[in-house]
Amino acid sequence: MSKLFTTAELSGLTLYQLQAIYRTVHQELVQSQPGSDTRRNALASLENISRAITLCRANPTLRR
Repeated sequence: MSKLFTTAELSGLTLYQLQAIYRTVHQELVQSQPGSDTRRNALASLENISRAITLCRANPTLRR
């Protein structure tokens, strides 16, 4: 089962780290079965990671 990445967990990461996690979770999504817990967690995580990436790009002080 895929780990669900929360907003709190992602808030302290760099843009590079967020992008790396995004790629890993996206690969899990591609390999998951429709309707599975893994797929639901991957989709939710990708939404959270996308938001964190957007925030990081919008605020250069967060890019570390």
